[in-house]
Amino acid sequence: EVQLVESGGGLVQAGESLTLSCAASGFAFTDYSVGWFRQAPGKEREGVSCVSSVDDNTYYTDSVKGRFTISVDTAKNMVYLQMSSLRPEDTAVYYCAADHWRNYGCYGSMVSAFDYFGQGTQVSVSP
Repeated sequence: EVQLVESGGGLVQAGESLTLSCAASGFAFTDYSVGWFRQAPGKEREGVSCVSSVDDNTYYTDSVKGRFTISVDTAKNMVYLQMSSLRPEDTAVYYCAADHWRNYGCYGSMVSAFDYFGQGTQVSVSP
C-alpha cells in the first residue's frame, strides 16, 4: 500500500524559508516519480515540482523556479521540498504525490494528477 505523509508546514513571513518533508512507503522510487502539488483556497490544484523516475530530471513550475528545491533521500524513503523567499501567493495546502513511471507524469512537464497523494500540510505566508 502506497503511503505518503507530509510534515513541516506552518506559518511564516514573506521572505522566510520552510522545508516540507514527505515520508514515503509502499513503492520503489525507481518505479515512481515523486513530487509536490499545492492547492490554494478557491483555486485548482497545481503541480509545483517533481523528480522523474524515467530520466531522473526535475521539474519546477515557473512561479517557484529559483526559490524551491525538491530532493529525494532514497535511503530514508523521504521526499523534501525546500522553499525559500516565500511569498504570500505560495500560501496553500501542499501535497506529496507519487506516480508510476508508465504514466510519464513527470517527464518534460508535470501533469495535473498523480496516482497517489498524501493528506497535505498547510503552508501560510504572511505579508
